Amino acid sequence: MNVSTELKLTDKKINPTAMRILVLESLLKQKSAASLTDIEKSLQPADRITIYRTLKTFVEKGLIHVIDDGTGSPKYAICAAGCDEGQHHDLHVHFNCIVCKETFCLPNSKIPEVLLPDDFTSIEMNLVVKGICRQCKK
Repeated sequence: MNVSTELKLTDKKINPTAMRILVLESLLKQKSAASLTDIEKSLQPADRITIYRTLKTFVEKGLIHVIDDGTGSPKYAICAAGCDEGQHHDLHVHFNCIVCKETFCLPNSKIPEVLLPDDFTSIEMNLVVKGICRQCKK
């Protein structure tokens, strides 16, 4: 067990169970966002429902965020600093490669401000750019 992984959990007030540590370590190793299926494969023979509940807890506590990249399968990635329970502040662009199907967080590319009419309230925003990633372009 990695002490820093356990600290990441306790800092977010998440009880560091063995499964939670394994799921977080799996996410930290990813170079791109991971789906439930990706995480499940990396942790076989772990229980899919337990992994899903762990991911849900991580999202609720502001440790990871969910990416809807248009593929029909939500992806999960580590949040930027500053995200807390129920408050995600990592409004950045995501990139989905049409070749390798990987989805990447682009934290330096912020979602532009969207001006809404006075009687509209924004709840969440998601901006996904589709194209060919650096690796597939080679």
